[in-house]
Amino acid sequence: MTNRVFNFPIDATIQAIGGRWKCAILCHLMEGPKRTGELLRLMQPLSSKVLTEQLKELQGDHLIEREAFPGKVPKVVYRVTELGRTLQPIIDAMCQWGALHAGNPLPAESAAQVSEV
Repeated sequence: MTNRVFNFPIDATIQAIGGRWKCAILCHLMEGPKRTGELLRLMQPLSSKVLTEQLKELQGDHLIEREAFPGKVPKVVYRVTELGRTLQPIIDAMCQWGALHAGNPLPAESAAQVSEV
């Protein structure tokens, strides 16, 4: 993302987290490292092809990292990078906005944060 030129700063943010699944992927990975299969189960009806594409884009923007563990059954784990963690307040704000305006209730701990604002 550092080599790209944007007309407005918000364009860089949209480029990084735009798309149907990127925010949801980041949200799940902010809870802790996950394997590909875990992400697929959490994000149905997301296909493995689309998940792979989105993960590669997030990796390319240095928001997540992929760690492979060799073995009989290779294991791959994805986790949020330090740069990716800087998006936490933005993603939280987007979740809160969606809950307030789309009629979806927030989990209890998130609802408490919204009432503090």
